[in-house]
Amino acid sequence: MPRALIEDLVDGALRVKAEGLGAVRSRRQALAGRSVVNCFFEPSTRTKTSFELAGKYLGADVVNFQTRGSSLEKGETLEDTVRTLEALALDVLVIRHAVSGVPERLAQAVTIPVINAGDGFHEHPTQGLLDVLTVYEARGRIDGLHLVIVGDILHSRVARSDLWGFLTLGAYVTLVGPPQLLPSAWHHERLRVTPYLADALKEADAVQVLRIQKERQSLAGLPSWEEYRAQWGITRERAEQLGDHVLIMHPGPQNRGVEIDSEVMMRTASQISRQVTNGVAVRMAALSWVLGGADEH
Repeated sequence: MPRALIEDLVDGALRVKAEGLGAVRSRRQALAGRSVVNCFFEPSTRTKTSFELAGKYLGADVVNFQTRGSSLEKGETLEDTVRTLEALALDVLVIRHAVSGVPERLAQAVTIPVINAGDGFHEHPTQGLLDVLTVYEARGRIDGLHLVIVGDILHSRVARSDLWGFLTLGAYVTLVGPPQLLPSAWHHERLRVTPYLADALKEADAVQVLRIQKERQSLAGLPSWEEYRAQWGITRERAEQLGDHVLIMHPGPQNRGVEIDSEVMMRTASQISRQVTNGVAVRMAALSWVLGGADEH
């Protein structure tokens, strides 16, 4: 996304929050008469629920498409499925899929807007936007700040969207994790990649803690959970050394006691609950924007 679009969507989310989500729900129905279909081909709690609430708060009719029992089980292609949904006079599709590139592929098969709610190891754009919003609310700017992203970078769509969102807005980003889970081909003048967490935290303004995915445990040489926590976990001791000015975030779900300690999640500096709230506001702004209601965020 270009910088201007990121800023427009974040500004729209800020306006939603300034009015209050409940106020928007009760006072106006900006997307009344519009239909939104959530097509989630992967499990989700935060993203799916917040997209559903975002559409309903704006007055849209929201349908959660269920893959179980659909024609997909009879061999129908994804393209034919979304074309069928489009033929039902729907206005926007929200797609999450385990395979990278599926939302873009499906967007080429239909004429209505498609929002990427996370695809494979590729990107998670609305998560990136809500993370930008969370840091901006707390610090009043993004430009010049230093974001540390720690965890399974290689397989994280959140890391990719955060990376490009924060770099586009002028921040510095450091990617940290076990060497096996770090990329080797990302280059940018404000990007650093390192396996050494302690050094990265010295300059951090915000820390995005990624879930260490248990399905990666079979990778050769990956440390045990105890070793991971000791080297890359945001433990209570590390959090205390950071100071209260450093924001601690996590997109969820969390493995408590592995990548982040329970005590850290309870700290006042933790922005995890705010991230969840901001997800609704950002997705309201995104739905409004793709449906031509940019002036109605």
